[in-house]
Amino acid sequence: MTTSEPKPKAHWWAGHPWRIALRIACVFAGVSATGWLIGLVWPEPDQVASDTPPTFENPASLAPYPLAPVTVLLVGVDSDRMGDRSNGAAPAGLANADALMLLRIDASRQLEVLQIPAELAVQTPGADAPISLASLWQDGGVSLLRDAIDEIVGLEASHPQRYAVMPRSALRQVVDGLGSVDVILNQSFDKEDLAQDYRVKLDAGRQSLNGSEAEQLVRYRKDAGDNSNRRKRQQQLIRAVVDQIQAPEGIGVLAGMLGGVSPLLDTNLSKGEMLSLAAAAVASPKPVKITQLPLADRAGDQPLRQLKPGQPLPLWPQL
Repeated sequence: MTTSEPKPKAHWWAGHPWRIALRIACVFAGVSATGWLIGLVWPEPDQVASDTPPTFENPASLAPYPLAPVTVLLVGVDSDRMGDRSNGAAPAGLANADALMLLRIDASRQLEVLQIPAELAVQTPGADAPISLASLWQDGGVSLLRDAIDEIVGLEASHPQRYAVMPRSALRQVVDGLGSVDVILNQSFDKEDLAQDYRVKLDAGRQSLNGSEAEQLVRYRKDAGDNSNRRKRQQQLIRAVVDQIQAPEGIGVLAGMLGGVSPLLDTNLSKGEMLSLAAAAVASPKPVKITQLPLADRAGDQPLRQLKPGQPLPLWPQL
């Protein structure tokens, strides 16, 4: 890191061994408390709607809404399927967490999304230099990522309550399960990268994307430093998916879409909880609200990023 960049923040895993043991004990206690608290959100977590088809006029006919806002950590990894030995990307290797976001879902409020830059720098114990959040996935999976994001954002102890890790095949399944999603592209995309087995060819203007085309759009980067523009394209897809879910015909395909995508995910959401959150997303007022963590200006060619200094916690306040 250059001297002009802020000093990386010390994380909860740094310190003396006895402190680490105490903190680990607190984590286990927090997990137990979270399990109890989430029972208050879903008193009957596996309850699902009857055999009567759900209706757009009554989204709760799909499943009962959660009784309180629910925060979900969504991790998009660059492997095609969970457990793949290779990420199928470049540089080849283990899967990275290419897309990180928090979703706050409440039937009575806008669906909120916080994008977390995967290139954000974090310092791990014993390391000579910081690494990216994307690489942190390789070291400790979703548990380590969740703890790091919890500290960075300043979330409440019981948040995020749930997580879902989505490989590329799951993204395709979501879009195909919805039928398609509509986006308006302000430029054409035409690129082939044999090292990643990647090809994108999309024209500017209004496009109706299938699953493969949606994947092509959100994977595209002009170069290794094009992460901020890739997040903008991710925002386009998020809005398109939410628009399709909130369309009159969307609720009729949600159960089938979730049934198809759930085997492809690594998640602690039950089927009933997924349906409950989907129903709440349908009912939530438009439009979806998407924000990003504030980043400091880039120093030179350094690929890692730092948070903008002086920001009060939490960086994503509960309204």
